[in-house]
Amino acid sequence: MESPTVLCVDDLPQALELRKATLESHGYCVRIASSGHAAMKMLEEVSVVAVLLDYKLEGMDAEAVASHIKQRFPDLPIILLSSYSEMPERILWLVDEYVMKRNCRNGWCRSSKSALRRSPRSDEQSQGSAAGA
Repeated sequence: MESPTVLCVDDLPQALELRKATLESHGYCVRIASSGHAAMKMLEEVSVVAVLLDYKLEGMDAEAVASHIKQRFPDLPIILLSSYSEMPERILWLVDEYVMKRNCRNGWCRSSKSALRRSPRSDEQSQGSAAGA
């Protein structure tokens, strides 16, 4: 059975590498994107069970990225990561989970893990890889 794939989106390479290493240590396959445009392109090419999206992005902001994802992939869970304690309501309506970075240990936390478990696409990905075996 293939590991579920998660897409991490952040414009800080160090943050991406930390999240990638942490998620991989929890059994996930991880794809990374350093911009909203790169994330959208990757989602067209790779099936993922969830997106971990950093709030502060250069260029295409997190709200625009989340909006595009929900339009194209309405059932794909988005976990928003931020250092801010409060978020605008308009972005909270677009995401499935909001996680404050300070509540995460080494880039990972229980809230993120529970959101990934609830992902309907994690079942699809497991069934698809089982069918192909």
